[in-house]
Amino acid sequence: MIFRRYFWLSLVIILCTLVGTQPVHAAKYIQSTTPTIFFHGYNSGAHAEQFMVNGIKKAGVSKTSITAEVDADGKVTLLGTIPRQAANPLVMVNFENSRNTDYTMQGQWVKNVIVKLQDRYHFKRINIEAHSMGNLAVMYYLLHDGRDHRLPQIQKQAALAGTFDGAMGWNEPANLTINPKTGKPSRENASFKKLLPLRHTYPQQIKVLNLYGDLGNGNDSQVSNNSSRTLRYLINDRAASYKEVKITGPNASHELLHRNPQVNRELIKFFWEK
Repeated sequence: MIFRRYFWLSLVIILCTLVGTQPVHAAKYIQSTTPTIFFHGYNSGAHAEQFMVNGIKKAGVSKTSITAEVDADGKVTLLGTIPRQAANPLVMVNFENSRNTDYTMQGQWVKNVIVKLQDRYHFKRINIEAHSMGNLAVMYYLLHDGRDHRLPQIQKQAALAGTFDGAMGWNEPANLTINPKTGKPSRENASFKKLLPLRHTYPQQIKVLNLYGDLGNGNDSQVSNNSSRTLRYLINDRAASYKEVKITGPNASHELLHRNPQVNRELIKFFWEK
């Protein structure tokens, strides 16, 4: 009887010890093989995604990151390996020609990255994060290929400082205002008009997070909040969900948003928190 009692007591202690040594993040975060792909903006590169990726890995969301190099002809080379069944792998994209403003071509480059990952790893689902003009590359990909079910389907899309109706001092319409309920802009630039068919074709399974910085005057120094918020009009209530988050403080400037701890927290919550 005494032996049996000690046996069960020892078994309970061993089980409690094993449970206590399990990774904390396994209980806190989704454990999925779906990759999240990061796209940078104009005149930038994968280095702009590094802070976000490092922070995500430090939080225990993922242990795996690779880089997809896209040369000036659109050829994709994957640097690094995603192990089989790796949890929440991260893919940093680097466009060699980061000053290209042909959004249709950029959209094709986005497709090339997705196809390369599909061919190598057979992914059926993906998540996407994009900063600044990288959002236009993603939207033009969705415009031309968003309904192609032979490709991996986007589950979640996070837009950071999106230049959907242009950037200040460049191609953003003067005195731009929007309807706060619909995101409809008072004026539309040429690239925005080309995206309007998305109002009827945007994939309905995608959950959307729209992040933008406000330095106190309605912009992040390069992109107005109104331009970023016109994303709502382009997706036309078709998304599975849509949420806007305004980032404030000294790190809310355009060039620092991708190095902002608050942005990282929002991304982690959106993509991976249970």
